[in-house]
Amino acid sequence: MITLPRNPLKGTARPDPAAASRRRFARRQWLRRWLVWRYVIGSVLLVALAVGAVWLVFLSSVLTVQQVRVQGESMLTRQQVLAAAQVPDGAHLAELDLGAIRSRVGALAPVRSVDVSRDWPHGVLIKVTERTPVAVVSMGGRFHAMDSDGVLFRDYVRPPVGMPRVVSTAGTGSKALAEAARVIAALPAGLASRVDHVAVAGVDQVSLVMRGGALVTWGSDAQSDLKAQVLVRLLTRPAHRYDVSVPGQPVTAAR
Repeated sequence: MITLPRNPLKGTARPDPAAASRRRFARRQWLRRWLVWRYVIGSVLLVALAVGAVWLVFLSSVLTVQQVRVQGESMLTRQQVLAAAQVPDGAHLAELDLGAIRSRVGALAPVRSVDVSRDWPHGVLIKVTERTPVAVVSMGGRFHAMDSDGVLFRDYVRPPVGMPRVVSTAGTGSKALAEAARVIAALPAGLASRVDHVAVAGVDQVSLVMRGGALVTWGSDAQSDLKAQVLVRLLTRPAHRYDVSVPGQPVTAAR
């Protein structure tokens, strides 16, 4: 008996091209609808987030001023800084005019610079950098602290021991005082200890009065380092007056 091989394709259903085409078409349609709805849903969520953010920042009481921190004050008190800042309690942080607060605090005489920032979620941070005194200015019988810019920013009942002293008139401007401050900064320690005070008559009119009574005409603050070196050598010659305003041609006079 001979057995014929079976046809492997016999009894297997042939794929229906039309059905496959319909399935592919349905998938494409579903993908198109999903893309459209995805953009719609995303847009709705973005609008909702934006509305919520506006409400949270500008309308709700969540992000409002509840505390003001002050850093860097020493001559000033915290209350003085707060009084000048005038930060409204309960105001919305996002609506605060930081520039106006900075200007008000910066107008305080002892303040050299100030930085104001929002301290989320409930605060404002005010960082103060105060002026550093480099000399005491004696003017009209009163003593004032002066910084390196020639700004007078506080009064003393009596001058601090060891701080350089500047004698000037009430009409002396800040430029002349700043010039005196730069001259003081240029004096080496050994020379500065021999100076009784610095006299300022105006811009480019700075003089040193030595402890022994000798007068040194300094002129402007230009070439102050060189002038200091020349003066140290000149002081080895006893004289009543020294002129180093032109350091290349110094002059001494007995009287």
